[in-house]
Amino acid sequence: MFFVHPQIKLNSKVFSSFFKKPNLNYLKKKLYSYFPDKQIVFTDMGRTAFKIIIEKLNLRNSKIIFPAYICDIFYPIFKTYNIKPIFVDIDLQTFNASQDKILSVATPEAKAVLISHTYGLINNIDKIRNLTIIEDCAHSFGFKKAGKLGAVSFFSLYKQFPSLRGGMLVCPKDWKIKLPKTSFSFRDFISLLNSFPLFAFMFKSFGSRTPRLAENFIREEKTIKPAGINNVSLNIFSQFLEDFEKQLEKRKKLALLFQKELEKLGFRTQVSENNVFCYVSALIPKRLEEKRDTFVNKLKKQRIFCTRIWHTPIIINPKVQEEYNINLNEFPNTVEASKRIINLPLQNYYTEKDIRIMSKIIEKTVKKL
Repeated sequence: MFFVHPQIKLNSKVFSSFFKKPNLNYLKKKLYSYFPDKQIVFTDMGRTAFKIIIEKLNLRNSKIIFPAYICDIFYPIFKTYNIKPIFVDIDLQTFNASQDKILSVATPEAKAVLISHTYGLINNIDKIRNLTIIEDCAHSFGFKKAGKLGAVSFFSLYKQFPSLRGGMLVCPKDWKIKLPKTSFSFRDFISLLNSFPLFAFMFKSFGSRTPRLAENFIREEKTIKPAGINNVSLNIFSQFLEDFEKQLEKRKKLALLFQKELEKLGFRTQVSENNVFCYVSALIPKRLEEKRDTFVNKLKKQRIFCTRIWHTPIIINPKVQEEYNINLNEFPNTVEASKRIINLPLQNYYTEKDIRIMSKIIEKTVKKL
């Protein structure tokens, strides 16, 4: 069985996470090697860190440049802080908004720009001046420049680590931030189960009510005030951080192999240089565009649980279209990516054999379609 979201092999350390305090000295030493001149604040979610950034940079009631190809979880944040987004189309080779397109809409009214390193590919932003740069590093932990290119940055730890939940804010040292602590919840319990292959298989195969309950909890949490990460999630993150660099190099090699196999079948893979490969992300062959969802379901039956992350990016949301008068014809690449995107499994413990197995199944499925 192959899953996109971070998975845990049976590990006694995970269970010890419930009973011990996080080793903050280790975490600080490790993380400050990445960000020596910054302050690190652990939040319950990545979006929480973004809310703090808005408040600290006084961006309420302002215009901010955003890539059109991004998650619509930002929409309620726009509403809360009265932010008027200026959307920018993406490049189909990188899935990132290019510097030139960002600069073309950078009017004096724009106070900041959110730079997303989509699916783990670092966005080149060396030409951008006179704008406050906020880095969305939700998919890019591990690349040495991620989180250092702008004024401030935020991460979603659970997208790359099986940490149940968790965000990380990297900000100036003089920011005074105090967040209420959170406890291990029902939502976290479901996330933990979903990090083990057997339970993940059951949830995805049989449509249990349990994940739906968890989704309800997540929806409710989008409206709560900023809070910190719980100790269990922080412990799990700490454990998987120990040999992260070594695992990341292995992951990159496997991703390059996977990309070659996909390209043989007509997939358009994301640029690999400066990519930490949060997923192996690609566009399904153009001739199969109308069958993308069928393709995903057929792989699911063969126990490859790929996803279509951002197949409904923020500008596809009808409420966003109405609120900000969005004309989809101005974002052709974003629309095309949303129709063709597929994100394939890539776990740290995979081997070359696993990549070969998935590649063969994908090849057979493509031929049948």
